[in-house]
Amino acid sequence: MAYDLLKGKRGIIFGALDENSIAWKTAESVHNEGGRFVLTNAPIAMRMGQIKDLAKKTGSEIVPADATSMEDLDALVAKATEILGGKLDFVLHSIGMSVNVRKGRAYTDQKYDFTAKGWDVSALSFHKVMQALYKADAMNEWGSIVALTYMAAQRSFPDYNDMADNKAYLESVARSFGYFFGKEKKVRVNTISQSPTPTTAGQGVKGFDGFISYAEKMSPLGNATAQDCADYTLTLFSDLTRKVTMQNLFHDGGFSNTGVSQEVIEKF
Repeated sequence: MAYDLLKGKRGIIFGALDENSIAWKTAESVHNEGGRFVLTNAPIAMRMGQIKDLAKKTGSEIVPADATSMEDLDALVAKATEILGGKLDFVLHSIGMSVNVRKGRAYTDQKYDFTAKGWDVSALSFHKVMQALYKADAMNEWGSIVALTYMAAQRSFPDYNDMADNKAYLESVARSFGYFFGKEKKVRVNTISQSPTPTTAGQGVKGFDGFISYAEKMSPLGNATAQDCADYTLTLFSDLTRKVTMQNLFHDGGFSNTGVSQEVIEKF
């Protein structure tokens, strides 16, 4: 059921790769709620995914951009506001990558140029995106910027590797930039700490099936799906959450506040 929550609102959605991705589900849901947006991803990711199908389905334009390049981001913001006909109301940052994970390197045996690349793509890019938006004064008052994170920023999940550090940095950027965006431009900045979700990126983490199974047994409501996360993101893009900012919001079926569950006790 659609409520027209985002009717007349404009935005940018980063990171839609295929129909399993949270950004893809969010784009579909934003479209259903009346929002209009530009889709963007890195050129290499666009070659791997099916973003053109999503653009056709939602009547959206695609503007390729490397989220680690300020030149690309400045051009993206300018082009998006031109295409959409005005300032933006929402932005989704759904970007994450670890070269160490891809190459099978342990957390205790990182190759640091891999670490720096993963940090730039997964975390510093969030600051760069917001800096581009901030300097261009591209957000409407009461706009909303959301990034996706994971609980490994707070707790140790050994196989999540250096992505845990990247997510911790990402959450800190949301708080720090959120202060300035809120104080000076009345724009909200939040992160959603999502359940482990079987996206293309998520499944690249060693032992990911174990993550999902354990979280499902630990969470009173069960794991939140990609569609569940898309629906939650809509509420943060809407006018119903105008005074929510600088928060890391757990969207995990209760996992984050559960010490142990009966299912886990019985399993072990």
